[in-house]
Amino acid sequence: MTSSTFWSAGRYDAVGDRIAPIAREVVDAADARRPLRDAAVVDLACGTGSAALDAAARGARVTGVDITPELIAIAAERDGAAAVRWRTGDASDTGLPATSFDAAVSNMGIIFVEPARQVAEVVRLLKPGGVFAFSSWVRSVSNPLFDPVLAVLGPPATSTFSPDQWGDEAVLTERLGSQFDGVDVRRGDHRWEFESMPAAMRFLTSESPMHVETFRRAETSQRARLAAEFEDALRPHLEPSGSVAFLSPYVVVTATLRG
Repeated sequence: MTSSTFWSAGRYDAVGDRIAPIAREVVDAADARRPLRDAAVVDLACGTGSAALDAAARGARVTGVDITPELIAIAAERDGAAAVRWRTGDASDTGLPATSFDAAVSNMGIIFVEPARQVAEVVRLLKPGGVFAFSSWVRSVSNPLFDPVLAVLGPPATSTFSPDQWGDEAVLTERLGSQFDGVDVRRGDHRWEFESMPAAMRFLTSESPMHVETFRRAETSQRARLAAEFEDALRPHLEPSGSVAFLSPYVVVTATLRG
């Protein structure tokens, strides 16, 4: 899921804009742990730059890194973008100088990168006592954005990790416990809202990169069934106004690199 081609499918800013409030929470958490004014901050897997821009607005010296050039190009055109150094690169192999950052942040970004490599890169980039703050989705019993994929295509190919594992406190302890102190987990529910069922389906078929790629890779015979399964999963969330709305659990995690 870290290929630049994958994330350039559809229109990622339609996703990034919707989850921008969580980016603000990530930066709030980092700022509370270590004031960001005049701090050197790296936003890893920065997407269209919401966390990077928020940190820069607080007076931080920010570098935003993402593997997808198209997303970096969008970020670089946003208000306040001139205050950020934008860089195309792999979040787990940035090529940035070691021990050069006071904080590393990521909003629903590093969760898609192989965990051991990603943690090693965060450790390499941070100064002793540096802050690591990021968000992750949490596995839930019902997920209308993912359940239809399982129903039609089955589970993904065998992998040693999945993005929502970062939402499991036991996994957090395993991955961060040996090198980070003060691991703090704050839970929330993100409200997805679409003005209508057609708008929700347009998001899935034309905007969200993960879903656009899922439809593209599915066999022709599976696409109609996939669309029907998504509509069935979303229908219980139709509101009297005709809008579609539901909650997805997430966490914001903050930790301090052992000095």
